[in-house]
Amino acid sequence: MLPLPLLLLTAATTVLGHGYVQEITASSGSYTGYLPYNDPYTTPAPQRIVRKIPGNGPVQDVTSIDIQCNSGAVPAPKIAQVAAGTNVALNWTTWPSSHIGPMITYMARAPSDVTSWSPDTSAVWFKVDEAGLSNGKWAATDVLTENKSIYTFKVPASLKAGQYIIRHEIIALHAAGSQGGAQFYPSCTQVEVTGSGTETGPAELVAFPGAYKATDPGILFDAYNGATTYVIPGPAVWTGGSSSGSSAGTTAVPGTSVGTSAPTTSTTVRPTTTEGPAPVSTTTPSGSGVAHYGQCGGKTYSGSTTCSSPYSCKVLNDYYSQCL
Repeated sequence: MLPLPLLLLTAATTVLGHGYVQEITASSGSYTGYLPYNDPYTTPAPQRIVRKIPGNGPVQDVTSIDIQCNSGAVPAPKIAQVAAGTNVALNWTTWPSSHIGPMITYMARAPSDVTSWSPDTSAVWFKVDEAGLSNGKWAATDVLTENKSIYTFKVPASLKAGQYIIRHEIIALHAAGSQGGAQFYPSCTQVEVTGSGTETGPAELVAFPGAYKATDPGILFDAYNGATTYVIPGPAVWTGGSSSGSSAGTTAVPGTSVGTSAPTTSTTVRPTTTEGPAPVSTTTPSGSGVAHYGQCGGKTYSGSTTCSSPYSCKVLNDYYSQCL
């Protein structure tokens, strides 16, 4: 167990920063995600199906390899089994209500063992799900909150059995009015798809980096101009799959159910039943100031304007200042 001071720091950072996927529920069960403020300090190291991330902060350079699975991501040691045509539920840590934006999911088929495969800059990715702005509600804030921080998508029923990476992300648009201001929070989960499907995705695949440009209308976007539509970046959702929306940005609300099937007995990891999600707190340690990447100013903001050392409060636009 972590020392109490470290647990408190973990909790505060989780809330004051941004977020990450802390649990995955597939047809074979539930699995704890990579916990960046717990796992590096745990001995022996937990065996995860999610590739490691450095923390709850964003990637902002769309030309960096970090845009793929987050900074420093390497293959994870385990795999979760998921049946084609069933749902996968992704449980996020508490997400800031100011960080509006879309939620997008891609998959990539591994040529062999996914636990030793890195796609690098190859075009191997296809989009299977997306949700953006619909009826005035943003997927990453309004809808995610309504669904108790759980986002659900369906693995395409026609997808051929094999090992895949699921790349799931939130793109936060609160500072996207200037080029380079959009914030990406990618997470990569390793799965083995089962079933009798015969398709491996569309003919046209994309690469990360490469799928996005800093000037794409869904990335360079003024979130404060009363927009009623939003163009989700990236390719169209694969028509052989199942989408909660379309690339035109009129996306529907994702579901929250998950399928069931027997867990694997080969190279996949059994679902966890003893580990809970990362600790969560709603308070700030006394005198520490706003954490790195936290909000520290802007119109209608009434919280602290002092950042924790060594960060300072930077004005990103009239509505949002951030500790950077």
